[in-house]
Amino acid sequence: LHGEQDIEIHRPLPTQAKLENQVRIAGIYDKGKAALVVLEVKASEGGSPLFTNRFSLFLRGEGGFGGESGPKAGNGAPKQTPDLVVESKTLPQQALLYRLSGDKNPLHADPAFAKMGGFDMPILHGLCSFGIVCKAAVDHALKGDVTKVARYQARFAGVFFPGETMVTSIWRDGNRVLIASAAKERNAPVFSNAGITLR
Repeated sequence: LHGEQDIEIHRPLPTQAKLENQVRIAGIYDKGKAALVVLEVKASEGGSPLFTNRFSLFLRGEGGFGGESGPKAGNGAPKQTPDLVVESKTLPQQALLYRLSGDKNPLHADPAFAKMGGFDMPILHGLCSFGIVCKAAVDHALKGDVTKVARYQARFAGVFFPGETMVTSIWRDGNRVLIASAAKERNAPVFSNAGITLR
């Protein structure tokens, strides 16, 4: 399972570039019944860093080997009322549109395959949800200024189905914007421990 996603942007991204990627396993942690593997991809153009992409994979049934449990989650949502709440309605065919990005995992398109995974219908790609939540925060908390985003991190707390409405709660916290999101129709969490570090 895709557990967390984290992108750190080192400088403005060009509209066109030839990238060199360096990949490494940044950590392997013992979560008891599962292992958590953190992969890190550093992208550069002509030797100059552009961004670092980190993501964690939660591998069920692979824990119990006695390793460290890993760092504590950051970006906890405050207990007070959010400064902003944004609703983003998605299309019923949202996963099929996002599939055009190249992620052809049948979990997002094939109802029979989704049922084998324990879902009533195909779920939306985690990275599509990641983008929807980031856009809501940038559009409403940062007035559309993408250059203010230095880092964006989120933990996947639940699934999101195409056609649902993403409710993004936003708190301003100094040089950060803290975020949590949920599916409106099921009142079910989608992201927790999410935040944007501002430039």
